[in-house]
Amino acid sequence: MAKKDYYDVLGINKTASPEEIKKAYRKLAVKFHPDKNKGDKTAEEKFKEASEAYHVLSDDKRKTSYDQ
Repeated sequence: MAKKDYYDVLGINKTASPEEIKKAYRKLAVKFHPDKNKGDKTAEEKFKEASEAYHVLSDDKRKTSYDQ
């Protein structure tokens, strides 16, 4: 299975600032949150992907490791 591109998941480019990363994540989190999309497995998966991407890209050490 191919590794997901976290930048594509959040819809940002590799030079995005921490503020842009946070803003993109929050936008997706609100859109796909399980409480807003009860029973929608696709939305739940997209929410999990966005959360995973934000977890990696929001931390400088993890982001540097991911970029390599």
